[in-house]
Amino acid sequence: MGIRAVLAKPFAAYIEGQTKKWASNPVHFQHEVFNQLITTGKGTLFGKDHGFDTIKNHEDFKKQVPIRDYEELKPYVEKVLHGETDILWKGKPAYFAKTSGTTSGTKYIPISKESIPNHINSARNALLSYVHETGNASFLDGGLIFLSGSPELDQKAGINTGRLSGIVNHHVPGYLRTNQKPSYETNCIEDWEQKLDKIIDETIQADMTLISGIPPWAQMYFDRIVARTGKKVKDVFPNFSMFVYGGVNFEPYRAKLFETIGKKVDSIETYPASEGFIAYQDSQRAEGLLLLLNSGIFFEFVPTEEYFNDNPRRLSIEEVEIGKNYAVIINSNAGLWGYSIGDTIKFVSKNPYRIIVSGRIKHFISAFGEHVIGEEVEKAMKFTTQKFPEAELVEFTVAPNVAPAEGMPHHEWFIEFANPPKDLAAFSLELDNQLRGLNVYYDDLISGNILRTLIVTTLEKNAFIDYMKSQGKLGGQNKMPRLSNDRKIAEELSRYRS
Repeated sequence: MGIRAVLAKPFAAYIEGQTKKWASNPVHFQHEVFNQLITTGKGTLFGKDHGFDTIKNHEDFKKQVPIRDYEELKPYVEKVLHGETDILWKGKPAYFAKTSGTTSGTKYIPISKESIPNHINSARNALLSYVHETGNASFLDGGLIFLSGSPELDQKAGINTGRLSGIVNHHVPGYLRTNQKPSYETNCIEDWEQKLDKIIDETIQADMTLISGIPPWAQMYFDRIVARTGKKVKDVFPNFSMFVYGGVNFEPYRAKLFETIGKKVDSIETYPASEGFIAYQDSQRAEGLLLLLNSGIFFEFVPTEEYFNDNPRRLSIEEVEIGKNYAVIINSNAGLWGYSIGDTIKFVSKNPYRIIVSGRIKHFISAFGEHVIGEEVEKAMKFTTQKFPEAELVEFTVAPNVAPAEGMPHHEWFIEFANPPKDLAAFSLELDNQLRGLNVYYDDLISGNILRTLIVTTLEKNAFIDYMKSQGKLGGQNKMPRLSNDRKIAEELSRYRS
């Protein structure tokens, strides 16, 4: 066992003790975070505009600070971009995380000196939780690869600006840098396919033990390893034992990924966002991700069915219920206030508070009032592929077809198979039945002959890669939307029918 693995175990025990301290008293620590945020926020332009000096509790806060998305927060961000200080948080941000929005164009999300530990320590603690629970730490001694965006940073008003994964790359602890892959120069390559080839050049002879990245792009890396060597990944990297991922639900990709690897490896799910590191998988035995309630973020939760109301309820942690879908609202020490990150979550435990990510608040299909969400289509796909084990999935997305050229309206599932089901018609019917069992409104529409059963459109090899490339979103942290309520993506994907 190497020195990193040896030293990791006592450090993991220490971190586990700190985590248990706040996780066992979550309400108290959330109130502490709230009070600290309001105290600092009083001196900012935002705080003065919203009467922070009169806020005594969460009820006061809800009355004075509305829920905002990026567009509504943008006037304050613009002031920071023009060089003004003490706008959303004290001083100036340490960084801007640059991300692309569907309606806002490029978004600049502030990261403050105080919020950097949330991004860095949370990722570290996810690994240490695994080490403490399992006793396995040897993966820390081999090669570690993080499939991320470029670490090259631009400047906006004297503030370093870049992709979150690139910013985080600058803060990888020194004790991990010596075995981190790929090199800085390779990480700076913007073209994803060229970058991937260079990553393979640098890793194919290395002892890779931990690989981290969004599942579809990790799959692309593994596929190219297999194509170049003619071997399963486990034979190229015999000590590969840890896969760390986030950003998308792993289930649709799990079977294909492990088939390409050639063995099952342990995995850790994380929930990082440009706005903050929200949660991570703290146990291999328990469902869900530990919500980080003592990391500079005060959370609010809006029941999804109320989100678009004029005055939705905004619940604090002690008010949530298990099994209900909530939109996540954050207030952070980066200067985000009443900020809707666009994700929906569901609590699976309250001791400690663990969540699963159920979808995006604006990613749904409700062309006929069915309000099908991401969690439902992913569960339907999971249950269906379990009944058709020969079917191997690469990627899929779903859109409504309100006015088809022939027949009744329906949901259209665009699926790229690595290996198709033997009976596509039976597969499609099972998929439809699974979705009907998960969404009563969809079931009613089928039963009432308002919709016909879903149609599966199979796509050619690399269809989703080619689509993402055509949109300038290949690789990095870019994700394929699971659901659309219109036909924009569907029309583009129709060019790749198999």
